[in-house]
Amino acid sequence: QVQLVESGGGLVQPGGSLRLSCAASGFPFSYLAMSWHRQAPGKERGLVAAITGAGRRTNYVHSVKGRCTISRDNAKSTVYLQMNSLKPKDTAVYYCNAGRDLTGVPITSQYDYWGQGTQVTVSS
Repeated sequence: QVQLVESGGGLVQPGGSLRLSCAASGFPFSYLAMSWHRQAPGKERGLVAAITGAGRRTNYVHSVKGRCTISRDNAKSTVYLQMNSLKPKDTAVYYCNAGRDLTGVPITSQYDYWGQGTQVTVSS
């Protein structure tokens, strides 16, 4: 049974930081690229950052470059998103995905898993 469990979201003031975690189980974690996506109210879900299975390559959406870092610990089957200098426009539900490529596109329908999401709210 595949599980992706996100944690680490919450309310933070502008300029603050959060570290999101996504604990995975039920599939060959180190074989799959992992990514973080977000969906703000009234908007479509979109890619934030992605990382290859071995962690050697990453990709970030332009709006978070220099402020966010995606990383993974294959021994713990966990992927992280460190977010710094947060802005109100970063407010969204953040979702972890397993199996999409570095641009956030599904590679195969066999591996395209989503977590339940974690709310990030940036507000003073």
